[in-house]
Amino acid sequence: MYAIVDIETTGGKYNEEGMTEIAIYKYDGHEIVDQFISLINPEREIQPFVVNLTGISSSMLTNAPKFYEVAKRIVEITDGCIIVAHNAKFDYRILTTEFKRLEYTYERKTLCTVELAKNLIPGKDSYSLGKLVRALGIPLSDRHRASGDAQATLKLFKLLLAKDTQKTIIQEKIRTAPKFQIEPRLKEIIEEVPSETGVYYMHKKNGDIIYIGKSKNIKKRVNQHFTGTTAKSKKMQLLVTAVTYEKTGSELVALLKECEEVKRKKPIFNRALRRTIFTHALYSFHDDNGYINLKIDKADGRKQAITTFSNRQSAKSFMFKMVENHKLCQKLTGLYPTNSNCFNYTIKECNGACLLEEEADSYNERVHKVLEKYKYDNQNMVIIDKGRDVDERSAILIENGVFKGLGFYNLNYQINNMDILESIITPMENNRDAQHIIHSYLRRNKRLKVIQLQNHQP
Repeated sequence: MYAIVDIETTGGKYNEEGMTEIAIYKYDGHEIVDQFISLINPEREIQPFVVNLTGISSSMLTNAPKFYEVAKRIVEITDGCIIVAHNAKFDYRILTTEFKRLEYTYERKTLCTVELAKNLIPGKDSYSLGKLVRALGIPLSDRHRASGDAQATLKLFKLLLAKDTQKTIIQEKIRTAPKFQIEPRLKEIIEEVPSETGVYYMHKKNGDIIYIGKSKNIKKRVNQHFTGTTAKSKKMQLLVTAVTYEKTGSELVALLKECEEVKRKKPIFNRALRRTIFTHALYSFHDDNGYINLKIDKADGRKQAITTFSNRQSAKSFMFKMVENHKLCQKLTGLYPTNSNCFNYTIKECNGACLLEEEADSYNERVHKVLEKYKYDNQNMVIIDKGRDVDERSAILIENGVFKGLGFYNLNYQINNMDILESIITPMENNRDAQHIIHSYLRRNKRLKVIQLQNHQP
């Protein structure tokens, strides 16, 4: 079974593109048995050259589903299929990147019609989809739109299937996730670590730690290190003689432990995490008309941030969601620079704060909801997450807006005040990176249990 796929994107930096349209035709070798075609709201800007190329603009995608809303359908329609695309490496990378953002591992075998055509129809001047299908007399409509390109790819694939009379070339060209031979000593190490969430430590012969990592599946992550082909992976494979680990159950606990341990032990292969792990932050200020403005800017330790982000793109994606969810003004959130009204005002998604039509008090009330939701200054609270066992939970303590530490407790044990909590909490450093990790985790995990603690005197 095959899934003929074509994807259009926003363009932009490698692995930071967003999907704008997808077309999938499920093909059993004889006929189309299912299909899925949809515009996708990428929650990020579309590069101008892409708009000119595809004709897909941001206004067309305002009411389109976001990727997470169609992800299940994509998984289902491609289940048990080989992904077929013209330059399959690109389309498959976009798919896996989008699923990775949802923390889901998407794996399918792939076939590239560019590679197949070069083998089965050699000597062509160009193997771009447009020029190739025209040379072969295959009709192509809606060029650079997902459905049109996918239909042309399907017709090309049918021709290639017919030309592969021995049914061997296509079989040889099927790509799968590469499998590597692992040294016996590394296999033994992998067998000793669990498929659970936690922090792991790679040691060299004298016991020194050379790398610290965290994963929701330690065994799978260590296996990736030992099968990696980058220069860093190969050096680690040569040096590592043992891997120890600490189960945490909670990804948040693992992130906080990893961050603190890397800064404390400074392993030679953890250069990236030694630096600050966020670059941008969300700030607020009142303008001359009394409206609260929100602004994304480079992180500045001298200013009080509402929340922080790993990069500008994730900050803008967050802001787009806030504007949509709370009906905020694009102009007053820095998403639509203008001297008049914002775009959302024209489509009645903004109440007119940009033109002073909405009262400042009314608008600010909605902004305050955002501010209160995503900052924990002066709050006393505990974040409850998974524990290392089914009858255990983890607790991350915030006291007067300061991260104090974390611990684990049995479900039969009631935690309802600060004194009880402090008895089970292991103190940890409250730095900007720890605050960023907590803010980011709270944003991504909407159903996380948070208990507000009362009646505590600092």
